[in-house]
Amino acid sequence: MHERVLSVPEDDERRNLRNFLSRVVNLDDSAVVRLRAHGPGRLTVWAATGFDVLAVRSFAGGIRPDDTSAGADQLLQSLESSSGPEIDPGFSMDSAWQGSLPPRGGFEHVDDVPAHVLVDLAQRGAALADEHGSSQGPPASLLDQNVLAVSGNGVEVDIPMRVVFALGAMGFVPGFTARDESVDPAEVVRVRVHRAWLRLDARFGSVYRRRAGGIPLSVVR
Repeated sequence: MHERVLSVPEDDERRNLRNFLSRVVNLDDSAVVRLRAHGPGRLTVWAATGFDVLAVRSFAGGIRPDDTSAGADQLLQSLESSSGPEIDPGFSMDSAWQGSLPPRGGFEHVDDVPAHVLVDLAQRGAALADEHGSSQGPPASLLDQNVLAVSGNGVEVDIPMRVVFALGAMGFVPGFTARDESVDPAEVVRVRVHRAWLRLDARFGSVYRRRAGGIPLSVVR
């Protein structure tokens, strides 16, 4: 029996995990993911997206030990070659994980944003990135641009383009890569804030960005 074991019994969840890891590796082939037990029969998998934004998705399954890190590419290979529910996550990469994770609680709901608004912003941002970017990716001025202001419950929060890009790159919104008019009008992304974090919750996962104490692109809601 392996000392370090990831267990994902359901085929659908294994497929979802493969998709998550594939997107992480596509952004950074040397990425490290952090796996944590999250209540009975659940675990969360965290990853840095390359946009200075964390991504997380919850899966039905378990991890031993209950908080450990692994190479995303190695874990993906193990998952693809495994025929049973148990997957060897490979060598521990705990020392390679950078930074702390957001708290589990203490977030305040600000408002819900129609998903098509974010899809439109991502498409416009991608066009600007193609025009003004380089081999190093989109310019920092675009990534740091606040492109959406969301308010509710007496709170107003700005959402930078890097968060929108991360949400799209991880595939957390259904139809995000499609034209915005094809996205279900009822699909929403929930915006929450903590004193130190911004969080966007979509159907298939969440992204987090530490809150700070140009190419114009702005939509105000």
